[in-house]
Amino acid sequence: MASPKLTLDSFCAWDGETLVLNILGTPGAKRDAIGKVKGKQLKVSVTAAPVAGRATDHMVRFLAGQFGVSFADIEVVFGRFNVNKQLRIKSPKVLPSVIGKHVSPGT
Repeated sequence: MASPKLTLDSFCAWDGETLVLNILGTPGAKRDAIGKVKGKQLKVSVTAAPVAGRATDHMVRFLAGQFGVSFADIEVVFGRFNVNKQLRIKSPKVLPSVIGKHVSPGT
């Protein structure tokens, strides 16, 4: 069952043990990278082409490694076929620095 869409005041927030992220995706980039915050979204670039959700799948695999979780621990709430996405990351083990500056676990 899909989780409810959460409206965020920032690009990220905690929902219990789950980190909720609003993403502005850039498919077809030169490299996979977590970028800067733009408004209420975190820019994430991936090398995969935007075909049939493959860029989103590639992004989830990339972010799973960045957060120290498995592919299955990341849920795409909305935006599978769009550059605007919301992801839910269950119990992240690592917080990339751009996120760690904005939130602390469980707050």
